[in-house]
Amino acid sequence: MGVIQKDAIRTTMISYLGLILGYLNKGVLFVFILSTEQIGLINLILSLSLLFAQFSNLGVINSTWKFLPFFHHSGKQLYNFLRLSFGIVTIGLILTTVLFFLSENLIVNYYQEKSSAFVDNYYWIIPIGMANVYFLLFENYLKGLYKHIVAVFAYEILLRLFVMVLLIMLWKKIIDFNSFFILHAFIYFIPTLVLFVYLIKLGEITFTRSVRRIPKRIQNIIIKYGAFSYLNSVGAMLVTTIDATMIAAMVGLSGAGIYTTVMYLTSALQVPYRAMFRVSIPLIGKYWKEKNMDAMNDLYRQFSSVNLVIGSGMFLLVWVNVDELFSLLPTSFNEGIYVFFFLMLGKLTDMYMGVNSMILATSKKYRIDILFAFIMICIVSGLNYLFIPDLGIVGAAISTMIALIVYNSLRTFYLWKKFGLNPFKLQQLIVLIFFSITLTINHYNPINVDGVIMNIVMGVFITIIGFVIPVIVLKLEPKFNEILKNIVQRFR
Repeated sequence: MGVIQKDAIRTTMISYLGLILGYLNKGVLFVFILSTEQIGLINLILSLSLLFAQFSNLGVINSTWKFLPFFHHSGKQLYNFLRLSFGIVTIGLILTTVLFFLSENLIVNYYQEKSSAFVDNYYWIIPIGMANVYFLLFENYLKGLYKHIVAVFAYEILLRLFVMVLLIMLWKKIIDFNSFFILHAFIYFIPTLVLFVYLIKLGEITFTRSVRRIPKRIQNIIIKYGAFSYLNSVGAMLVTTIDATMIAAMVGLSGAGIYTTVMYLTSALQVPYRAMFRVSIPLIGKYWKEKNMDAMNDLYRQFSSVNLVIGSGMFLLVWVNVDELFSLLPTSFNEGIYVFFFLMLGKLTDMYMGVNSMILATSKKYRIDILFAFIMICIVSGLNYLFIPDLGIVGAAISTMIALIVYNSLRTFYLWKKFGLNPFKLQQLIVLIFFSITLTINHYNPINVDGVIMNIVMGVFITIIGFVIPVIVLKLEPKFNEILKNIVQRFR
């Protein structure tokens, strides 16, 4: 965990700076400059462009995580792993674009009634998806080299600064919404270009230097693995986008705008998880290569415990102040309060068990994850059809929560049965007890204070006394205490 802790702190700090910029963009400027329909249109395009990227990568992302440790530099030799991956992605991009054009009538019929503005801008998914798929390719290759900072900075900071500039230009009426929409689509190529130049600087992309070819037999193994993992990654991405797409079709772009905005706000709780996840990926591949199951299980448990503590604490800090926070938004967003609650319960489960996805995806039993992904898609889509007509966007959040809990439980059980790996520690149960007590105290809080600021202060006080202090004093997760100590020292 030493490498993870060091890099995770750095990437977490950059990610939180990016989160602040992102919140200013999507939580403030988007909300007060754009209508909920315009927000829904932009976020739906972005969600589907990520799905487009997943369809286009043809499993290369997971192949990079699994096989790059075997084909890293050997002296001055450079294998053509990145060239091979680039070629596969380009073929996938062409095939997905063709499929995209062939699906036009189906898309038009599905969205025309409730979200006609999306139909008019349907094809903007292609350029954003193209930028995303090459960014994912370069980013994950850099992860395999233990180089995370540039990719995080390019996407979390640089991209959001450009979005903010465009929003200010729209606010000042320097550009209209149509111009903003077009420019907003093309700025997604900026992080991709940054990583492309960075890889050239590292010598990983070369136009003159000869590279050593990966043996044909190994290429076939990589492609075969990528094909299976491709189906699984597409399934996982479908779950993250299916809510917004079904809401847009069944409720309208306004509902999709509220839902996707709240979904973005929940990402604040996942910043430490994503930072640790980034730097855990190459270690998982390394442990499989070395067949070091003890180190794998230790990583699994510490990752889960730290994220349970951090995720629970941050969830409490937000939820105890949720009424005050939503009072700062337009009243149309009040429907999103319980969307936030159910989405966060699902994401808290994902934070706790989430590294199981990479352990399973890089194991010899990776094919089983396709079944789990299929089950999750069926749960989300089926429950959405049941819940959205009666419960609206809250119904979609409940569907996602249930799907994430079932999905992660299946993978966790399978890893335990097949490899003897599990994330459980007794101290985690005590953490959950303090979490439940603090949540209950806040719900039945007998102390009434006046003013938004005083209510927020009281909520933070309850969380610190009821959860944070007991976790630290009782050392329920020593690694969390160590990380907290290092963060304090860095700030000093």
